[in-house]
Amino acid sequence: MKTHRSLIKIGSFVLGFGFLGALDGIIFHQLLQWHSVYMATDRPGQIVSDGLFHFAVTITLVIGGILLWVAENPIAHKKGIRLLIGWFLIGGGLFNLTEGIINHHILQIHRVKPADPNPLFYDLTFLGLGVVLIVIGYLIKKNTETYQATINT
Repeated sequence: MKTHRSLIKIGSFVLGFGFLGALDGIIFHQLLQWHSVYMATDRPGQIVSDGLFHFAVTITLVIGGILLWVAENPIAHKKGIRLLIGWFLIGGGLFNLTEGIINHHILQIHRVKPADPNPLFYDLTFLGLGVVLIVIGYLIKKNTETYQATINT
């Protein structure tokens, strides 16, 4: 039972990380066309960098799905759905923080919306969304773990 709960946590986290990566690629790279993974190249280079990013995100989604499949039905575990949602949101929020801090600020390979007069606003909003997702996920997960602790005592 503990192994299944761990797989739900890890699988949900990985799935959330990959899902927010996919949303980033779909919304910011393709639909809005605000940026690419690596902006300092010509258009074919940008397409290749985005393709590699989408491939990595797809692999992450598949791994998260497999881990959840192996974990079996989250409904079969006490508060399993809350674990799934909490860790999914934490994973998604960590994607935003990791990608935002590394790519936007440390490596400076792109900004969320570089053509805007105030690109820092969009970068900080992106990071803020990551923090909000982590906090909400933590609160959902914490409620589940507090519930489990009271049952086990």
